[in-house]
Amino acid sequence: MSMKNIKAGVITFPGSNCDRDIQFILEKFFHIPTKILWHHNTFNENEYDLLVLPGGFSYGDYLRCGAIARFSKAMQSLFDHVKKDKPVIGICNGFQILCEAKLLPGALIRNINLLHLAKDVPLIKGNAEFFKDLNSVYHIPVSHSEGNYRVDEETLKELIDEQRIAFYYKENPNGSIYNIAGVLSKNKKILGMMPHPERATDPINGKTDGYIILKAILDHLL
Repeated sequence: MSMKNIKAGVITFPGSNCDRDIQFILEKFFHIPTKILWHHNTFNENEYDLLVLPGGFSYGDYLRCGAIARFSKAMQSLFDHVKKDKPVIGICNGFQILCEAKLLPGALIRNINLLHLAKDVPLIKGNAEFFKDLNSVYHIPVSHSEGNYRVDEETLKELIDEQRIAFYYKENPNGSIYNIAGVLSKNKKILGMMPHPERATDPINGKTDGYIILKAILDHLL
C-alpha cells in the first residue's frame, strides 16, 4: 500500500503527551493524513489504515502503565481494527498499553535502577527480517520509568524463533530482558517499542535517526 493513499489515527488519552508529535511527523515527513482520536469515543475503524498509540502517561500511570487506557472506548475500535489485520504502532506508553491489552506479549516494569530515564540511547535492528537494511547504530531518545521489558523463557524463545524482535538496545539502559527495545505481534502487524523515533526525525531537533527507523517501520507495516 502506498503511503500516499493511507490515513492514520492517533488515540489520545488523558496524560498522553506525544500525540501531536507523532501526528506532525506522520503528516510532514511521510505525507500521511493523521487524525487525533479521543479515548472516550469509539470510531469507524474502516476510516484508518494505521493506528498509533502515543507516548505519555495515560491516566497518570495509575495502577500500572497502560492498565486503565486498555479499557477505553477507543480501544474497542482498535480491537476491531486489529481483527482485520490492520497495523498498529505503540510507542513508549503505547507499547505499555498494547502489552496490557494482550495484543503484545510480556510486560513493562520499573527500570532496573528505579529512576526515570530520559536520554538518547543506541538502538540496533532486531531479528525481524524486514528490518535487515538497518545496518547501523541509531541514536533515539527514550523517556520512561517503566521500560524494563519482561517475558518468560518460553515466550522469549518464541520471539527469537519467530523473528519478532524489532529492536535491541546496544547498551541496555533499563534492564530489559535480552536487551529488547521493541517487539512484534505474531502476525507482525502490531509493533511496540520504548524509544521515541518521532523525537529524532525533524532536523530542527538536531537528530534524524528516527526518520530512518520510522520509515523502516512504515515500509513494513503499510
